Amino acid sequence: MNTLYRRMRLWEFNDQYVVEPTDGSSGSGSCLSVSRLDGASINLLDEVPKSSDGTRPPKVETIFGVVGILKLFAGSYLFVITERECAGTYMGHPIFKVSKLKVYPCDSSVENSPEQQKKMESELFDLLKVAETTPGLYFSYDVNITLSAQRLRDLGDEARLLPLWRQAEPRFLWNNYMLEALIDCKLDQYMLPVIQGSFQNFQSAIGKDMIDVTLIARRCTRRNGTRMWRRGADSDGYVANFVETEQIMHLNGFTASFVQVRGSMPFLWEQIVDLTYKPKFEIVKPEEAPRVVERHFLDLRKKYGNVLAVDLVNKHGGEGRLSEMYASSVQNILSDDLRYVHFDFHRICGHIHFERLSILYDQIEDFLIKNRYYMLNDKGEKVETQIGVVRNNCIDCLDRTNVTQSMIGRKMLELQLRRLGVFDADQTISSYPSFDDCFKILWANHGDDISIQYSGTPALKGDFVRYGKRTSRGIINDGIYALMRYYLNNFVDGTKQDAIDILQGHYIVSVSRDISPKKPQGRLESIASFRLALAFMVMGFFFTMMSLRRVRYDNWQLVFSLFWAVLSIAIAAFVKANGRVFCNRPRLYKPPY
Repeated sequence: MNTLYRRMRLWEFNDQYVVEPTDGSSGSGSCLSVSRLDGASINLLDEVPKSSDGTRPPKVETIFGVVGILKLFAGSYLFVITERECAGTYMGHPIFKVSKLKVYPCDSSVENSPEQQKKMESELFDLLKVAETTPGLYFSYDVNITLSAQRLRDLGDEARLLPLWRQAEPRFLWNNYMLEALIDCKLDQYMLPVIQGSFQNFQSAIGKDMIDVTLIARRCTRRNGTRMWRRGADSDGYVANFVETEQIMHLNGFTASFVQVRGSMPFLWEQIVDLTYKPKFEIVKPEEAPRVVERHFLDLRKKYGNVLAVDLVNKHGGEGRLSEMYASSVQNILSDDLRYVHFDFHRICGHIHFERLSILYDQIEDFLIKNRYYMLNDKGEKVETQIGVVRNNCIDCLDRTNVTQSMIGRKMLELQLRRLGVFDADQTISSYPSFDDCFKILWANHGDDISIQYSGTPALKGDFVRYGKRTSRGIINDGIYALMRYYLNNFVDGTKQDAIDILQGHYIVSVSRDISPKKPQGRLESIASFRLALAFMVMGFFFTMMSLRRVRYDNWQLVFSLFWAVLSIAIAAFVKANGRVFCNRPRLYKPPY
């Protein structure tokens, strides 16, 4: 297997970018040249070219990985990692987090493009700048982090000799689409696999023993996106916010791994943002639900074995309609290797009694014990295999889901430690306060990472995961995060969704597409502005209060107060009634179901 370059210099010439390996990890190596003039043609050079006389010296920057190349209308764009930090180790190999991602335009050819195409190229490049701030990107030069420890072990000898990008699981390879431009050129030593998710790790003492615990999350790219803008499943059964979470334990030479997954309810449904705090749930093509659910679980069973689907949504209201559709659609495919359990989290646990999750555990304990976990002994021999997976969901697959997954992860780690003789039958993680605190923080940080990527804020209910109880500060934070989510969903995430769709290849830019801007459908669309409406509402409220203060001196001020109050309410009602017009909608496309 060719070793990936770990440190390089990026030379910025007028006509090309040249990536020069400098770490010596794979010998001297050839330099990678990416043209800036003709849509990013790629070549290998024996050495960095010398600057021509009379030209300015090239800029030089140290980089730590080539993420890929993305083609837009006339120009192409080179993605590189300019800053990294070590996040820990996975199966004995260092894992790095992307601290800074940078986009270099190879767009000189845009200058000769039609004016409308230039404008569209500029708008799309702005979306790529949004992508520079993508959170939670991780990579390794030495080990395939797209695979769980069990699947990594099951790779054949021939597969282990392949370059890392060829070993990678495509659904968890964040830069899968961006690597396509490099594949034909056989640039294996430059092609760095990147995942999006979370990586958390800690070490703690249990008596005389030292335990190392890692939590790694891998986000699926098949229906990737942001809260509200990506819901439910597509027609192939791939669901929004699908995340594989692996909890790994190392102790006294033993290694144990346990995998869980989360994902949106696997049929066609959506919430279209319209400025209401909680937009209505819409079930799309309900007659298709059983087929889509079947496809989803067929795929899960192929990848993970037996499946236990735990549904945490409410039994009443809009959530109840979704839960009813889920339960009825899965009913015909239930079997020995597929179970469905509904647990009304909010009714049973409320907002503070999360210890009542023990009721759920009692219902699923037999599945967890039967389907086990993956374990290697101190000789590196496999002694246990995980043959099934728990699939959790709530509406967002964030807050209730993370609380539940942390409980299951805790129970499974305790089973593993009893298996190794470290815990007696009556001992739990809570028996060791320092270990307990580290474990809570591990899962709380994991939940925050996944939530930030999908909703833009840390997880709600995170105080229970972090401290084992609800706190007044945590409840206040939940209120703040809920308001932040409302703002982001309505006015930010549409643009962010467009950026994600371009990066993942869900929207492929082509000159054959109609690039003319969509004309406003009516006068309202052409003048609608939430900021303007908000300014009028604030102004109306201000004059209302000023008039009320002067009522005792002039009775006519009461009339003015009523006028301004009615005007403010009317504007607010108008904005609410036309919420979809005022929201920040994706400008590119809506993916077909």
